[in-house]
Amino acid sequence: QVQLVESGGGLVQAGGSLRLSCAASGRTFSSYAMGWFRQTPGKERKFVAVISWSGGTTYVADSVKGRFTISRDNAKNTLYLQMNSLNPEDTDVYYCAATQRGVGDTLREYDYWGQGTQVTVSS
Repeated sequence: QVQLVESGGGLVQAGGSLRLSCAASGRTFSSYAMGWFRQTPGKERKFVAVISWSGGTTYVADSVKGRFTISRDNAKNTLYLQMNSLNPEDTDVYYCAATQRGVGDTLREYDYWGQGTQVTVSS
């Protein structure tokens, strides 16, 4: 069992930056690949980024490539999402998730989810 708690969301102006964090507890954090997803109410949750257990492999969605960076600190049991050049279309609830199936970009590959953190970008 892994418990995940996101933080760092908030209100930011277009062009600004935020860094989301996801604190993990429970089983060994470093044995899990970790992902970020986002969701607009009433719509499907979408893949944002994923990082391997070691941090050596990362993938990000095309929509955020060059603006968002995923990273992790296994010593601190924490996952990060650095979000730069934010625009109003990035407004969503952001979720972190854990999987032992390797780096994946589909919801069903992930076993554990956080409660989400709201990101709102004003124009």
